[in-house]
Amino acid sequence: MDVGQPSLDQLRIFLTVADEGSFNRAARRLGRAVSVVSYGIANLEAQLGVRLFAREGSRRPQLTDAGKALLAEARAVADDVDVLTAKVRSMRQGLEAELPLVVDVMVPGRELAQILREFQEAFPTVILRLHVEALGAVAALVLDGRANLGIAGPDIVDHPELERLGMGSVELVPVAAPSHPLAASDKLVPGAVRKHLQLVLTDRSPLTAGRDFSVFSPRSWRLADLGAKHDLLREGIGWGHMPRHAVAADLASGVLVELALPEKPQTRFELNALWRKDTPPGPAARWMQDAFVERLSPK
Repeated sequence: MDVGQPSLDQLRIFLTVADEGSFNRAARRLGRAVSVVSYGIANLEAQLGVRLFAREGSRRPQLTDAGKALLAEARAVADDVDVLTAKVRSMRQGLEAELPLVVDVMVPGRELAQILREFQEAFPTVILRLHVEALGAVAALVLDGRANLGIAGPDIVDHPELERLGMGSVELVPVAAPSHPLAASDKLVPGAVRKHLQLVLTDRSPLTAGRDFSVFSPRSWRLADLGAKHDLLREGIGWGHMPRHAVAADLASGVLVELALPEKPQTRFELNALWRKDTPPGPAARWMQDAFVERLSPK
């Protein structure tokens, strides 16, 4: 039996159903009717002579062994076409007219300000649109096209529509006011932090909905504003993790105290540049990437 040659559109339908785990969600993401998505999968299976999804007895399509085996190759083909198309688009466009940029709230403000000042000097004709978000909200703005470049944390690094470039990290430190019981203890025992209110940075992005990051206490307040979290910590309301650069002055003056937690939580917040595979960085965005790498990478 001859194997038919699938179209790029069929491969994209296949990948979207696999990523979404549902014909309905795949249809919404592609902006098509469910019947069109189902027909596309059926045609692809007929052309290849294999079943890609098991659909009997379940409302959720499950990849068959053949589907799993072909998934990586289908993604590679689609990615190669995206790269080719994006490269041609970049060549035709030249310097960007504007650069929508979104950065994670954990990015040190001093470094960010210096980079943006130098950017204005290097690219005076490029309009910069700056957003500051937390956690998955950074990747969400890149995915929906509201930002061409994101400087994001480690929460969303393997999304199939995104490319990423590592660019250093920020040190996180658990802190509390000196009046807080955790700060007053000479030596913390394992589990002590679970008895006290923890202030946790959160966001409203569906990409990270229901996910917790470095949460140790069942009692927590969720804040989307790092500045508000900082203020509450200084008032002795709970304990929490903060980027060291943001609390360095407080630690030096004694307004906040670094906690020696026996749990040894992760102390590095990895930062990555994110962009859509179908919208590669232009000259101004590449300059911005290089500037962040230079400022944030370990010296």
